[in-house]
Amino acid sequence: MKSPKLTIRATRLLAAAALGTVAVAATAQQPGPGYWQQVQKNGVLRCGAAVAPPYVMRDPATGEYSGFFADLCRQFADTLKVKAQFVDTNWDNLVTGLQSGKWDMSMALNRTPARAMAVNFSIPAMQYQISLAYNKSNPKLAGNPRSIADIDKPEITLAVMSGTAQDKALSAAVKKAKVLRLPSADETRLAVISKRADLVVDASDTNLLFTQSNADWAVAFNPVPALASQGVAFGLPLQLSAADVAVVNIFLEEKVATGEVEALIRKASDQVLKVAAKK
Repeated sequence: MKSPKLTIRATRLLAAAALGTVAVAATAQQPGPGYWQQVQKNGVLRCGAAVAPPYVMRDPATGEYSGFFADLCRQFADTLKVKAQFVDTNWDNLVTGLQSGKWDMSMALNRTPARAMAVNFSIPAMQYQISLAYNKSNPKLAGNPRSIADIDKPEITLAVMSGTAQDKALSAAVKKAKVLRLPSADETRLAVISKRADLVVDASDTNLLFTQSNADWAVAFNPVPALASQGVAFGLPLQLSAADVAVVNIFLEEKVATGEVEALIRKASDQVLKVAAKK
């Protein structure tokens, strides 16, 4: 038979061991500092910036960024009480730069399943649809095209920004027409103006600005069925926790609900039209 003293001692040791296990488990379950807390510690919110008016624009003379996603980046930085820093990139590298930690958010990134396997997304700031703009006097397009099938012909050349959502959607849909991939929005438009390409493929709101700036000859159409219809959002690092993603989502929810995003879009669109009027 065991001694009562030994039994009491063993019971106390077991209780102490159990309490230690609970303490370790509690410590393990406590979350560490969140992603945005680390950004606050660094004092800078880095936003990956690929130019696509009116979403993201850059003054070539000053390097100053504008556009409604640039404004949203600044406002989110203000929310975190840090400085916004724009990191120059292009559409081919907007996802890979986020993956490699070169910036904290990618601006104006279309939400697609393929991208969602590589990065996180905020909720959309706006919805996006692809349209096609062209010169209405172009004899190749005299039939008033309304679908991709109407322009998917060997004699047709389509200009598109390389690496964008419209590039990927177009590549999947077009079988016969030639696709001219160029690094910037300006170059795709110049391709149509110079007749190097027959149509420019871009976001519907961007092409609307293009046709408004060239109302005497430019027209656009949204293909039926739609070439793509996606949300435009902030791209975020894949490792972000649900709580970290929620911080951006709550920020955007308020901006959308109060009409502030719509106001920023109008401001950016007016800026594009003013610049075009001076040319």
